[in-house]
Amino acid sequence: MSKIDVACIIDDDPIFIFGAKRMMELSNFCKSFMVFKNGQEAINQLKPIMLNGKDIPDIILLDINMPIMDGWEFLDEFIKIEAHKSITIYIVSSSIDPVDLNRAKRYKNISNYIIKPISIETLKGILEEELQE
Repeated sequence: MSKIDVACIIDDDPIFIFGAKRMMELSNFCKSFMVFKNGQEAINQLKPIMLNGKDIPDIILLDINMPIMDGWEFLDEFIKIEAHKSITIYIVSSSIDPVDLNRAKRYKNISNYIIKPISIETLKGILEEELQE
């Protein structure tokens, strides 16, 4: 099975980041990944990458509850950036609040809402979806 070129994790929880990276490695999910600890850091780093058109992530795993700039604020800024390719966004959150689930449905670039913790099976499902497109 092929793998994704670049995956991006935007999350402030170092334990989740460690676990997600480890599961990506074990499931042969992607060739490389980038990690950002909040939405502001992600926007600051991703905007020039997207405008330049090189090393753009194929998917983003986005937490919604973060300091400085949360996932919703990130999305509002992210959708303003013109991308050279389509980027699939997955909300990965511990929130089971129906308000968050419904809010996620309002963003057309969110592919799915995944409740933490993320599993190897979930990553394999994402990989299959991505490679079919």
